[in-house]
Amino acid sequence: MAKSLNTIKGPIDEELRVFESRFREAMRSPVPLLDKITYYIVRRKGKQVRPMFVFLAAKACGAATDATYTAASLVELLHTATLVHDDVVDDSYERRGFFSINALWKNKIAVLVGDYLFSQGMLLALRSKQYQLLEIVSDAVKAMSEGELLQIEKARRLDIEEAVYYEIIRQKTASLIAAACSAGAASATTDQEQVERMRLFGEKIGIAFQIRDDLFDFGTDDVGKPLGIDIKEKKMTLPLIYALRQASSADRRRIINTIRRHSEKPDRVQEVVEFVRGSGGLEYANKAMQDYRSEAFKLLEAFPESPARQSLADLVTFVTERKK
Repeated sequence: MAKSLNTIKGPIDEELRVFESRFREAMRSPVPLLDKITYYIVRRKGKQVRPMFVFLAAKACGAATDATYTAASLVELLHTATLVHDDVVDDSYERRGFFSINALWKNKIAVLVGDYLFSQGMLLALRSKQYQLLEIVSDAVKAMSEGELLQIEKARRLDIEEAVYYEIIRQKTASLIAAACSAGAASATTDQEQVERMRLFGEKIGIAFQIRDDLFDFGTDDVGKPLGIDIKEKKMTLPLIYALRQASSADRRRIINTIRRHSEKPDRVQEVVEFVRGSGGLEYANKAMQDYRSEAFKLLEAFPESPARQSLADLVTFVTERKK
């Protein structure tokens, strides 16, 4: 059973407390409108899983340093910037139960706020001469953009192969968790093997995290209620890719036609959900998630035993067993 986030945070409680005030400071601006918006962002922040990965990775490799705080702020600033821009791209007016920035202040301001957060993150790393951290996180943001564009391209054609699906989620989701882990490690050790091992660990758990997210779309008793949001957005997720691969030519054509032409109709979306459930797609995706999770645990075993390493293992369990 997954431990609570508060328990997992145990070894880094003090670091996270200090980080909170440092991050608030990094968000400040002399422009009143911008300061008002960044204050709103700080107040509605999520679980801060990525900063947790940064600090736990650092402590698993040695100890948190001043560079670790820079790494955590950099990851969180750039992550927040991508979320603000994503809401504009997706025309989304809500995030985590709150109004999005574009819903309250319109698209033009939201884009400028995202730009501000990007530049703040880069300046934070440059001013403290943390060039490796900046390279690690900038590579992740580049990968996230490429992953999003690849997904958009493939959504038009609905012909995605499993290998392409993994490339999309490696770039789009796993790259930033991998960056959080490798930046945390790089802030605590010069051993590049450890940094790379921690990056791989983050990538594996990032992929498992996204597959878990895919499963929510087909809602069972285990993963929540049926939503079908990915189907409505014509996203090809792992359960659906598997189901289509197993289907007869006629069923495949019918389901692809439904997704392409009728994805706004709840009854037709439910038809796709039932098709995937009946095909073994959920079981297939769940096994893939468990395999990636096992690989992540194996990579962790190479690090010395410590409370931080244990919390990283518990965090892996948390993100792959979460209910929402």
